[in-house]
Amino acid sequence: MWLHPRRPFVIATLALGALLLSPDPVGGPAPAEKTHSHAPATHGTSAQPAFGFAEVRRLAQERAAHEFRPPRDTLPAELAKLSYDQYRDIRFRPESALWRGQSLFEVQFFHRGSNTKQLVNISEVTAAGVRPLEYNHAFFTFGHLLKPPKLPSDLGFAGFRVHYPLQSPAYKDELITFLGASYFRVLGRNQYYGASARGLAIDTGAQGGEEFPIFTDFWLLRPGPTDRTLTIYALLDGKSVTGAYQFQIRPGATTQVEVHNALYPRRAIAKLGVAPLTSMFFYGEDAGSGRRFDDYRPQVHDSDGFMTQTGHGQWIWRPLANPRDLRVNRFMDDNPRGFGLIQRERAFAHYEDVEAHYEARPSYWVEPLGNWGRGGVELVEIPSDEEIHDNIVAYWVPEQPVTAGKPLFFAYLLSTFAHASQWPPGGRVIATRSGNPAMGDNKGHFAAGARRMLIDFAGGELDGLDHSQPVTAQVTAANSQVEALTVERVPESGAWRVAFVATPKSKKPVDLQCYLVLRGEALSETWVYQWTP
Repeated sequence: MWLHPRRPFVIATLALGALLLSPDPVGGPAPAEKTHSHAPATHGTSAQPAFGFAEVRRLAQERAAHEFRPPRDTLPAELAKLSYDQYRDIRFRPESALWRGQSLFEVQFFHRGSNTKQLVNISEVTAAGVRPLEYNHAFFTFGHLLKPPKLPSDLGFAGFRVHYPLQSPAYKDELITFLGASYFRVLGRNQYYGASARGLAIDTGAQGGEEFPIFTDFWLLRPGPTDRTLTIYALLDGKSVTGAYQFQIRPGATTQVEVHNALYPRRAIAKLGVAPLTSMFFYGEDAGSGRRFDDYRPQVHDSDGFMTQTGHGQWIWRPLANPRDLRVNRFMDDNPRGFGLIQRERAFAHYEDVEAHYEARPSYWVEPLGNWGRGGVELVEIPSDEEIHDNIVAYWVPEQPVTAGKPLFFAYLLSTFAHASQWPPGGRVIATRSGNPAMGDNKGHFAAGARRMLIDFAGGELDGLDHSQPVTAQVTAANSQVEALTVERVPESGAWRVAFVATPKSKKPVDLQCYLVLRGEALSETWVYQWTP
């Protein structure tokens, strides 16, 4: 009964949303440092790198003893005035890639320009030492919109992307990109960029505004000719904190990035967001999810749900929404097992977008390594009138106060996937729909403001159950009366459908929960839903 809630959630309203409390919430010791063996690509034997995570931690700790000094962002006039199209026309020459023809991995660099002003220091690490990677205008083509400008050799780069033969040995696809603040994006096989990850989030959704720390320095460990894991070190800096990061990237159908960080706060931080994920949700199939746009496409989103597995093993699914007002919900826990922003809708017909390929956008799943202590996974949903904005954020907020001079250590595994039966391993929500109960065949007579909810479950043991099995739904509601509850198997799809009508008791947010049970055993994850009457 791994999916069964041990006890019901407690829900309390916050100024910016609702606080969802789950039983018994845990942070952990400093991650054990690992030794990695890489060799310069010109040699056949591995050698110990001359620079490692311990040095990055030392640099971060030293930098935390001083006030934050923003990296250089001044640009020559030729670059500062670039239009959007002119900047897009600057392309890196693939033949100039770092480790070209010497490794399965190659690295290409992003040019600085009007929208990417920040200078990022990038170095290569080999057994011989650390070598700064210098700018060279010959690495780039500048297109027909811009004459090749005369630029200084110390211009540097804005970021970089790593390429790897994900789909075919004949071509190296983009694997992971670091560009802007502490953002990075990673792909598995047959995936298109969608959601993003970040090194750290500070005061996200807070009334005083969010702080965006930045990756200022990277060190790329030169891999051997056949190495299938790439290690990258990074130094993060901002007004409130510095951090040392180690990324170990393992490409595949499900690409995994093992992240270790050591954080050194300069000052107290009201809300620290660990392992933050960001995504875009414009609208989905549920009329209550924010569909208020005149658009031919059935759905538009990079992720359609927030998922978490609590420290007790309970799986929770929360459909995303594009709300009219900012919503912040925190799912309190003790030693969480994982959380993520997930794209479950995988059929092209659900989007009908031949350019965006939303059906191929990756899901991101964060699995803590070690104990994270008490705290909560926070979900932020921001109103948006355009699909170009990332309006969904999720991250872990530790309960322990973040104070100046007290270091924090976290480690986790970030997985990017399209289909993965282990997340969750049982029945899952495949569709959420809601609407006016006065519409449809089974209208009934309900009070004003009532809403009919339909949730389809499939997967796990549910798929093998005959329709005659006495499957029931456990439904709980806060600030709502639940009526007309039914459970049936839909012959056309094979899914188990739960339908009920929820009538709000006041204008406060309504919180609903539902999961399927057979003879006392939970068969599905817990569906969690919120709407404001």
